[in-house]
Amino acid sequence: MFEIRIICAPQDTERVVAALDGTFTTGTATVYPTRDGHRNRLYIRADLPTADAPADTADWPTAEAAYDTAPSMVREVGWTARTAREVVSGAFPAREFWLRKAALLDRIALHDESDGDDIPTAAADLAIQAARELMDLDDEPVLCDPRAYVRQQYVLWAKSQ
Repeated sequence: MFEIRIICAPQDTERVVAALDGTFTTGTATVYPTRDGHRNRLYIRADLPTADAPADTADWPTAEAAYDTAPSMVREVGWTARTAREVVSGAFPAREFWLRKAALLDRIALHDESDGDDIPTAAADLAIQAARELMDLDDEPVLCDPRAYVRQQYVLWAKSQ
């Protein structure tokens, strides 16, 4: 994985992001104005595409299927808060923590996205960050949508419980 920083004219932002998406496997672009306010700064995490990259996540579980039997979001927030200290101390497995945290953040982001707005939210960014943390733990390259990966792994984990 690597990070790309680009400074461009505001009217070119969408075209630049689309070109990067077509060339690399990318995450969400973070956009900030430059200090002078005349241009945009783009920050994007990316991976080089590989031949064994999954071409499509259409066969992966939908969010509804993945979280069908999941505990309520309120319950998962409490579990995540209680368990975080145990993970830091090494008393609880980090993978399960990051899987459940990433799934929780994905569910929160889905709720935010249900209004039909295509603009990435802070919740979506947090969901992607947590998903990448899980993928790092699994030593999985970011070659697909990180949130789709979380849903797939959540289904597998839930079946084993």
